[in-house]
Amino acid sequence: MGVNYSAVVLASVAQFVIGAIWYMPLFGDLWGRIHGFDKLSKAEKQVAQKSMMPLLVVQFIGTLVTTVILARLFVLVPQYSVYTLGMMIWLGFFVPVQVSAVIFGGTESKWIVQKILVMAGASLACLMAAAAIISVL
Repeated sequence: MGVNYSAVVLASVAQFVIGAIWYMPLFGDLWGRIHGFDKLSKAEKQVAQKSMMPLLVVQFIGTLVTTVILARLFVLVPQYSVYTLGMMIWLGFFVPVQVSAVIFGGTESKWIVQKILVMAGASLACLMAAAAIISVL
């Protein structure tokens, strides 16, 4: 059994959609307050939104890499379910890196817990969606 690259692409797109929903309608207001976007003028917000495209491309490439690795691990370690592997990747790699990024990334202390929870929740939702798609395709 090899990696199904169609599933990888579909899982990556699904993660991107989940991230958009997570960081806009679900937690967009909180995320905006955490990062001071709520204090920007309408013109400043438009400029910031226009500069996002290159960053979104980089994020999508990172998502593809993560998804390929998850799919490859599923092939290499078949005794574990793709969900177990996803949880292990999340808990062992995503959460510690996200916690460090928030703590040492200049986040105001009043926002540290909320930012960690939003980021960790998003990465868990995305990895589990990727696991679901990889496991059925």
